[in-house]
Amino acid sequence: MRPAQAPLVVVMGVAGVGKSLVGSKIAARLDVAYEDADAFHPQVNIDKMAAGVPLTDDDRHPWLEAISRWLAGHADAGGVVSCSALRRAYRDVLRIGAPGAVFLHLHGDPDLIHRRMQTRPGHFMPPSLLGSQRDALEPLQDDECGYAYDVASAPDEIVKAFVRDAGLDRAP
Repeated sequence: MRPAQAPLVVVMGVAGVGKSLVGSKIAARLDVAYEDADAFHPQVNIDKMAAGVPLTDDDRHPWLEAISRWLAGHADAGGVVSCSALRRAYRDVLRIGAPGAVFLHLHGDPDLIHRRMQTRPGHFMPPSLLGSQRDALEPLQDDECGYAYDVASAPDEIVKAFVRDAGLDRAP
């Protein structure tokens, strides 16, 4: 069932919370395009993270601008992107292309998230960077349109709750 207005959704949180899984499930549920923000990283960013070096704001800015352009390009049809969007300033860049974007912040027990990161095969983001991501994280503020869900819940339950809470489960 498509919502009355094409949604733009950003699934955010630290590495290992399940942004890609939840984001792809929301996109399928809403019948809109999905993209993982990892696909927008230049190779130099991937190499830095793979070497255990946290990205700087200067590293992130062109990446965030590219994601913002993707969101803007999907304003009419809707879309979901999974992106860490850890800081308010990063979310502000995303909102340039998608002022009406709804954020879904996935969070949870640090030990659970760390265990998940240790079992993901072939990802460039090492568990050693999880602490720097947690340190950088600024939760959604009251004036930001979004919802937060604990990743202890099953992904399908998070999707169901988000679609309901965000009012996206309405017929056009």
